[in-house]
Amino acid sequence: MANLQPATDCLGTRFKRILFCTDFSESADAAFEFALDAVVRRPGSKLYILHVVPEVQAQFWKSYIYEVDNIDAEAKRLIDQKVAEGYLPRIPAGVDVEAVYRVGPEAQCILDFAAETKIDLIVLGRHGKSGVHKALFGSVAEKIVRKARCAVLIIPVEYVKG
Repeated sequence: MANLQPATDCLGTRFKRILFCTDFSESADAAFEFALDAVVRRPGSKLYILHVVPEVQAQFWKSYIYEVDNIDAEAKRLIDQKVAEGYLPRIPAGVDVEAVYRVGPEAQCILDFAAETKIDLIVLGRHGKSGVHKALFGSVAEKIVRKARCAVLIIPVEYVKG
């Protein structure tokens, strides 16, 4: 019989950099609990909270809200506010966390960030956007699963509701 160790022992040394990806949807909120659980169970690990502003949306707002000064700074402020209100209060003291945002194609930005920061685990929700969004831009989760060079945990919102 194999000598099996508890999951917290064998996984605790592996997942040190955990990336939680959010679009601030219901499924992202459900996935956050799993990302938080992963980081809390692994003392010394770091949680990254990443929001990607799709380039199409960013260009739309820049072209139609041209009268607003510092649109990028305002967008970052609003993202920081959503992270501060929705996620940071739920993180226990002592957990190392960094919130970041990127502008561009969602899946590629996530994959690039994961590679740059040597992420060990990506956690994201499934079906965070409408069917129209999925039809036009493809499934971000599917692209991440196919191309990521680390472990990926996809949380369907139905699992949490259910």
